[in-house]
Amino acid sequence: MPGSRTGRPPVQRSSKRPAAARPPRDNPLRTLYVRARKAWDRPLTAYYLILGGSLLITVLGLVMVYSASQITALQLSLPGSYFFRKQFLAACIGGVLLFVASRMPVRLHRALAYPMLAGSVFLMILVQVPGIGVAVNGNQNWISVGGPFQLQPSEFGKLALVLWGADLLARKQDKRLLTQWKHMLVPLVPVAFMLLGLIMLGGDMGTAIILTAILFGLLWLSGAPTRLFGGVLSIAVTLGFILIKTSPNRMGRLACIGATDPGPNDQCWQAVHGIYALASGGLFGSGLGASVEKWGQLPEAHTDFIFAVTGEELGLAGTLSVLALFAALGYAGIRVAGRTEDPFVRYAAGGVTTWITAQAVINVGAVLGLLPIAGVPLPLFSYGGSALLPTMFAIGLLIAFARDDPAARVALAMRQPRFGRKRAAVRGSAGAAGPRRWNTMRRRASAARSSGER
Repeated sequence: MPGSRTGRPPVQRSSKRPAAARPPRDNPLRTLYVRARKAWDRPLTAYYLILGGSLLITVLGLVMVYSASQITALQLSLPGSYFFRKQFLAACIGGVLLFVASRMPVRLHRALAYPMLAGSVFLMILVQVPGIGVAVNGNQNWISVGGPFQLQPSEFGKLALVLWGADLLARKQDKRLLTQWKHMLVPLVPVAFMLLGLIMLGGDMGTAIILTAILFGLLWLSGAPTRLFGGVLSIAVTLGFILIKTSPNRMGRLACIGATDPGPNDQCWQAVHGIYALASGGLFGSGLGASVEKWGQLPEAHTDFIFAVTGEELGLAGTLSVLALFAALGYAGIRVAGRTEDPFVRYAAGGVTTWITAQAVINVGAVLGLLPIAGVPLPLFSYGGSALLPTMFAIGLLIAFARDDPAARVALAMRQPRFGRKRAAVRGSAGAAGPRRWNTMRRRASAARSSGER
């Protein structure tokens, strides 16, 4: 064998081993999606979304009410924080109602259905009594409760219809009566139309639309056939068309959809200046408190058009954040209604979700110029204690239903004993150290004997 130049025998080089195949790297976007999906499917996701989303909307609403109402308060020779203080008081009372509703058992919610319906009907009748009812902006839907405080009974009528309708449909489902159309419609539809008639006596068509949406939501959840659903819808649309056609004010609001000019006699002034406010906000807004439209140009800046002021001061980022919170709240409500086995919980959760979602869509759609101005506030966000109190009670309902889910109950039960275990460990270290140590040593001894030691 020929040697190398150095005189040493050539070194036998081993053949190269093929490199081990590296495991494919996970796509970071897919990993993030999988983790988000797992977090989304946890038992307490709906509970946290409802609680956190509603509180964030309420707190942000308080900030925007303070910002949007200062100029209006000063124009009325009132302190700048006048409307904010009233809204803050209503939010505190609503927080108590939310907590109480979230801790009440389902059977107690069902027991409240009939008293709440009777009380709402009684108050809506009182609205039409001269000397008791108060007219605001042409609609007589208010009752003075003393001083600067007024009550709008129709707002409590929404909550009453949800609770009473859910209890009625649940009892009929237990008796297997919902397969007959007459049991599905009677007495739910007549009672709902009675509430609608009382509301329309005061001229508040916006609240009547929300009540109609709740009725349709309950019928949809009860499995109403398409023909029956379409029949009720056609009756409601016909009545709505007649009410709009016979009112010049409502026809003027309908003509302002998509308007870019105030028009003759400035009939589209509010709609156009709402668009101006949103357009001047840009991406991140002009800054909190720096709105120009609230200086007398935009009517109802702190109530029906607070979303426009939010867009002007917080920009597109602020408005999208508010919409995302409402979307999360709506998804959580649908999830609660879809995962329960209790028919009352399903109907009540679906009714509350329909109520809040429909009202938010109508308010935002009016501000964007996509829908006629209906005069309904943005839930949990706009100024108005009469609207805030029943809405927060309804949010408490959703929280109670989310906690009542079997998987959520197990998850909450696993979370709660943590502090108890810590306290038990402290007590055990003081007085029960001997037995605890003896049990540990006994387990170690048994493990050693099982390995072969005698």
